[in-house]
Amino acid sequence: MRSIRGFHLTVVLALALAGMAGAQPAGDNLTLAETDAGPVRGVASNGVISFKGIPYAHPPIGALRWRAPQPVTPWQDVRDAAEFGPSCMQTDDVPKSEDCLTLNVWRPAAASGPLPVMVWIYGGALVHGRTSMYPADALAKQGVVVVSMNYRMGRFGFFAHPALAEESPGEVRGNYGYMDQRAALQWVRRNIAAFGGDAGKVTIFGESAGGGSVMVHLTSPLSRGLFQQAIMQSPGIPTARAKVLPLTELTDAETMAVAYARSVGVREKGAAALNALRALPADKLLEGTSAPEVIAALSAGKPIIGVAGAIRDGTLVLEAPEVAFAAGRQTMVPVMVGANDRDLGIGRANNKDELFALFGADADQARKLYDPRGDETLDELKQQVFADKTLVEPARHLANEMARAGQPAWLYRFSYVAESQRATLKGTPHGFGIPYTFNIPDALVGDKVTAADRAMGELASAYWVSFAKTGDPNGGDRPPWPRHEPAVNRVINFTNAGVSTGPDPLKNRLDLWQTVWRSGR
Repeated sequence: MRSIRGFHLTVVLALALAGMAGAQPAGDNLTLAETDAGPVRGVASNGVISFKGIPYAHPPIGALRWRAPQPVTPWQDVRDAAEFGPSCMQTDDVPKSEDCLTLNVWRPAAASGPLPVMVWIYGGALVHGRTSMYPADALAKQGVVVVSMNYRMGRFGFFAHPALAEESPGEVRGNYGYMDQRAALQWVRRNIAAFGGDAGKVTIFGESAGGGSVMVHLTSPLSRGLFQQAIMQSPGIPTARAKVLPLTELTDAETMAVAYARSVGVREKGAAALNALRALPADKLLEGTSAPEVIAALSAGKPIIGVAGAIRDGTLVLEAPEVAFAAGRQTMVPVMVGANDRDLGIGRANNKDELFALFGADADQARKLYDPRGDETLDELKQQVFADKTLVEPARHLANEMARAGQPAWLYRFSYVAESQRATLKGTPHGFGIPYTFNIPDALVGDKVTAADRAMGELASAYWVSFAKTGDPNGGDRPPWPRHEPAVNRVINFTNAGVSTGPDPLKNRLDLWQTVWRSGR
């Protein structure tokens, strides 16, 4: 979990479940489950049964590199599910492989089903991340089934060479990582009853690029019916503001892929080009795709060659989420969304004049709000300005759009800092809220975790689990979390002093960004 410090950013099918493979746990032994591909054996520990490394699709290797996920090959003998599968390809120094399309399930050992299901999508700028970073035992103990999946990233997951259209004209292409996520959600629909879960009560949740992935599924017609609720934590890549990190048009993604192919000596076209690209070692495709390199390239407005990110492919991703939300074309489900008070910012400025020029005619007003005495450092100003631009205001905008469409929406801000980090951190950086929403604060600070840190983990995760159970984060003796109303200046804030609800301290800054976006700048 310490690598978080890097970059992180319709219809219930219950009637059909009775006839599906794996509709019930295997007898009284809850460590055994029968999936539609074969039986798996999990591990019981400390009140939770976990099943790890379950294949949900055929390995995307060889001729299946840059193909939509294919059905997994069934097995007959009981498959051991005690260990996480390898991570998908990335520059991080972790066990990894192209054969990575596995998922994990956690369920409480004592609770009887069917239980609500939470499906986690990790972030990492669509170039790094792995499920092993996010153990979900503490969530499952609260009475839910939790699922997480590995999915393809970087040049393996978001790549659209034009020869792919010739090879598979009827397939979605380009967004293979999103297709993997969708395949995992389809696996949940078919199999989760075997693990005590309710396929008609699924909440998808993710942070950063994982939150952006949730937005993609909210707005994709191909993902409808696969979930009933959604949580977006600092959603980005894409963001809820199309101009912050625009989708890559399919034609541009094709141009980028051809340019990359030429950069590695592949000048052929058609099948010959694909054969040559698929023959490249996996490590070659990773070059230049670390999260810091990708974030720096996004800030400079110069994408790394061959790294397309989220693509408007015309089938799975039809339009920017902001466009879909404005027209009310999203899946109408309850949502939770928020950002951290010192979240990740994308952008570049060499001095204050360049920074405030982003606000155009409102540059003077921006100076008054961000640098009223004129003595703030450039680095601090960039942190505040770019975080507001990239994630904080777009999160509020998303909540506003959901609420206006009539969806139950809950907006939050996360400002809690672990007690051992308060001397060095001015607020909650990108990704630092995750250990609390998973109720694993020790994953962030190790043996320096305090009673206050643990209390915040228990409190924050309880809101998340309550939302998964009921579609409303409220319950128990927790401080009330008001439903979001765009016309009311109010936000719930997870602070060092506890949870508070009141006027948004960043309102004037976010309103100014709203003016910028509305003016078309």
